[in-house]
Amino acid sequence: MTNQEILAQFGPRESMEYDVVVVGGGPAGLAAAIRLKQRAAESGKDVSVVVLEKGSEPGAHILSGAIMDPIALDELIPDWKALGAPLNQLVTEDAVIFLGEKSAFRTPDMFLPACVQNHGCYIISLAEVTRWLATQAESLGVEIFPGFTAAEVLYNDDGSVKGVATGNMGVGKDGVPGDNFQIGMELLGKYTVFAEGSRGHLGKQLIAKYKLDDGTDPQTYGLGIKEVWEIDPERHQPGFALHTAGWPMDDATYGGAFMYHMADNKIAMGFVTGLNYSNPYLSPFEEFQRWKTHPNVRYYLENSKGEVTGKRLAYGARAITAGGLMSLPKTVFPGGALVGCDAGFLNTSRIKGSHAAIKTGMLAADAAFDALQAGRQHDELSAYPEAFEKSWLFTELNKARNFKTWFKKGLTVASLMNGIEQFALRGHFPWTIRRDKPDHAYLLPAAECKPIVYPKPDGKLTFDRNSSIFLSNVNHEENQPAHLTLIDASVPVSINLAKYAGPEARYCPAGVYEYVKTEEGKDRLQINAQNCVHCKTCDIKDPTQNIVWVTPEGGGGPNYADM
Repeated sequence: MTNQEILAQFGPRESMEYDVVVVGGGPAGLAAAIRLKQRAAESGKDVSVVVLEKGSEPGAHILSGAIMDPIALDELIPDWKALGAPLNQLVTEDAVIFLGEKSAFRTPDMFLPACVQNHGCYIISLAEVTRWLATQAESLGVEIFPGFTAAEVLYNDDGSVKGVATGNMGVGKDGVPGDNFQIGMELLGKYTVFAEGSRGHLGKQLIAKYKLDDGTDPQTYGLGIKEVWEIDPERHQPGFALHTAGWPMDDATYGGAFMYHMADNKIAMGFVTGLNYSNPYLSPFEEFQRWKTHPNVRYYLENSKGEVTGKRLAYGARAITAGGLMSLPKTVFPGGALVGCDAGFLNTSRIKGSHAAIKTGMLAADAAFDALQAGRQHDELSAYPEAFEKSWLFTELNKARNFKTWFKKGLTVASLMNGIEQFALRGHFPWTIRRDKPDHAYLLPAAECKPIVYPKPDGKLTFDRNSSIFLSNVNHEENQPAHLTLIDASVPVSINLAKYAGPEARYCPAGVYEYVKTEEGKDRLQINAQNCVHCKTCDIKDPTQNIVWVTPEGGGGPNYADM
């Protein structure tokens, strides 16, 4: 049954009205909710705010490196230390290393540009910080609904956004409501703030409907894959932040890695692959596993005898919106706004986005609150982008506007030019480098590329996808329609497999896609939707743009603890 047929049979949906509806319980959405309640308390006015979070709890779907600059948190909650925010491990040392297959060159500290210096920043679990922000929001009176997906944008007759509808629960794989069926409900707001994170399902629709990206560079993304390890105390250096570039990537492929030493002998380590890569045989997951075998990396996972004694505790993956200022869409439209990574405010040069998410959530909240006090609703919050352009965040992103784009010319040229821009010129430069096509358009036919043979995992240092997914605590209700949908079911075999050697099976870090043989010996694409960690890579990198990620039942997906 279609959603329209379900509504005709089981509707109408119940509705709840709020002043502001926030879609997404990450740093951006929670910051917006907190700021609205703060402004209300300061003015003695009442503002009703609800936050919808598709994860089982706030933070369940949050994954980031992460080093956090507290600049925006200082503005949002000045006494965050006294309130117990989980920012405990200051960065004590930065290192940027260029790797060859067996070699390593560390950039002298005196030549490190400001964008990769992390003095005053904290190594954190963003999932933990998000859970803390949720408690602060609830203490101010924000209603948070975890386990509820915003599945549909609702519009007024004049075309403005009037809210969202949550997804139906209890629909079977065949699309027919089962015995435990519950129809979704409507959350109506005078303004709706979309804070879904990178490649937001509804944000993507809004950008297309209102043509918010007209005149901007095509957005570009990276795939970040992360593991948390507990290592030998002798190899642990609390506060040490290591970044690497080079091997195992070739000079023409954008990618880099990080290792952050947290407290309690734990490290967060991960690999980011630019999704504008061209070789369909490349596997970001396998590149990450291979990176760990470099002598300068595996050192931290071994003991003094060269034995791998570190224990892998967690695994996850998430797309990163990396286009920066030149790919930033218009962030407002009638009745709503895009904040955080739903719009793309991450600073690629600093490898940071949480401070930008919090700041943009605050700016959108200020604009919405002022509009409500003026008696307005469902119009464009033009004060939000105007305030952004006057903020420290705009200045920061403007300095970084060329960082990712230089990598189109290879690692050597990019390192040289970014060094000139970020170190010698301190981000003050008169030129802008533009991008002209989206990530999926860079993929070349398999016949034009060299296959990549990856070593088998050893189960100690390197691992396969299945054992990794187990650590993400991913879970979806089994009897539900697949949330990974195909516009044309014939395309995967007829085009993706025939022309690109089936890249889905390699770019997905969760083993969702695999080509199998039918009883007749023909190829077919099998979609293991229960493995999905909601990274959105398939929605971005599919060369035919035939895969569309939609929201599953609320509460489904990964359940991250320390990510």
